[in-house]
Amino acid sequence: MNNLSSFTALDSNPLSTPCSFGAQHHRPVLLQRSRNTVVCSVKPLVATPSSLSLSGSPNQGLNRIESLTQVSGVLGCQWGDEGKGKLVDILAQHFDIVARCQGGANAGHTIYNAEGKKFALHLVPSGILNEETLCVIGNGVVVHLPGLFKEIDGLESNGVSCKGRILVSDRAHLLFDFHQIVDGLRESELSESFIGTTKRGIGPCYSNKVIRNGIRVSDLRHMDTFPQKLDDLLSDAASRFQGFEYGPHVLKEEVEKYKRFAERLEPFIADTVHVVNEAISEKKKILVEGGQATMLDIDFGTYPFVTSSSPSAGGICTGLGIAPRVLGDLVGVVKAYTTRVGSGPFPTEILGQGGDLLRSAGQEFGTTTGRPRRCGWLDMAALKYCCQINGFSSLNLTKLDVLSDLPKILLGVAYKQKDGTPIKSFPSDLRDLEQLEVDYEELPGWESDISSVRNYSDLPKAARQYVETIEELLGVPVHYIGVGPGRDALIYK
Repeated sequence: MNNLSSFTALDSNPLSTPCSFGAQHHRPVLLQRSRNTVVCSVKPLVATPSSLSLSGSPNQGLNRIESLTQVSGVLGCQWGDEGKGKLVDILAQHFDIVARCQGGANAGHTIYNAEGKKFALHLVPSGILNEETLCVIGNGVVVHLPGLFKEIDGLESNGVSCKGRILVSDRAHLLFDFHQIVDGLRESELSESFIGTTKRGIGPCYSNKVIRNGIRVSDLRHMDTFPQKLDDLLSDAASRFQGFEYGPHVLKEEVEKYKRFAERLEPFIADTVHVVNEAISEKKKILVEGGQATMLDIDFGTYPFVTSSSPSAGGICTGLGIAPRVLGDLVGVVKAYTTRVGSGPFPTEILGQGGDLLRSAGQEFGTTTGRPRRCGWLDMAALKYCCQINGFSSLNLTKLDVLSDLPKILLGVAYKQKDGTPIKSFPSDLRDLEQLEVDYEELPGWESDISSVRNYSDLPKAARQYVETIEELLGVPVHYIGVGPGRDALIYK
């Protein structure tokens, strides 16, 4: 059980409506229908909570997984760190291919094997622990080769075979060490308005891709032109940043290093657009693993406090080269509360001791950076927005066990302006996000350890009420509930 028994009067965002456990709120309408407006229906898209089976039997879990479409995806619903890797690892046993489509080593997916051994993955897809699964790193991913080789070496040293099981797109862009240096220099320039990136070089690498002077994996096959391309990038960085040191010896060392990398990477390089589409035509099953999450999407997230790629559904097609019509079920992964790393608006953030207690109970520290995550109540307004954009067929609610010691739980169900005017959609303007207030609905806690529960019907009534309230507000069923980090700590609903 978690040490949250004193978690009774938490500091909420001072810009939001104060959270009082004694206050009761009517559930407001999150989004109202109007002509010529597309909204996420308040009616369940698949089934009502009452019609969903209360059984969590192994057969039901198998049926849930096997009913997923030929091409399915697992995407984050919040600001990342929702626990996507665990679900991908479990589902991968029933898919032929697991593919990453965007992002880079800024993703941090923690998974456990059957013996409970922990693996922290950043570039390698989370299906790697399943021996029959082919792992694809798609064209939309930016690849840091030293990091990739380190992951592969770590997996191999722990008995996980990677030979012939990982393919890297020849169209994927290479992320160099200098991109990471530039990332840090850029953050320093921004001073107090810094983004709070992982400093893994993701933004600078995507910048080179977009201005069309990046270096792709396929360029490693042409070492006659590779040095000049790399020199152009390094010279540009040196001219832009005063603290960036560059000279002929640096170029020579990098070129020699990448000649060795090219030789080692060659067996992994493939035209993954062809591979994936051939697999689709052969009726093989493909699972797409998203990195980061929709609220960090370059278009739909809390810009500019976002990542540099598209972690929402649209990024699947552009990041793998597959047609929208082949994409089927999308499972949204959402934590039972909300966290985010780095700067940016966070309407339901819990400040002070309350946030510290939740962070400690949930072990909320970044897989990639180790940074402490900011913590808050589940934000249903933001979550509904994510459901609109992605069209999730079901949800995976993770870390429900972390809330086990709370006597009462708050759900942020709607946004409003300071004068009480309802905000009908998720604001794009940072000022609006910083000034809005949140309406909360108070739900009873269950105050008991649920980490050993494996059947939905065995959950405490209050825990089921929490899950079903989320389903009702979103109109999307919760099919998977995480109650611990291990593979077996999953309830099928």
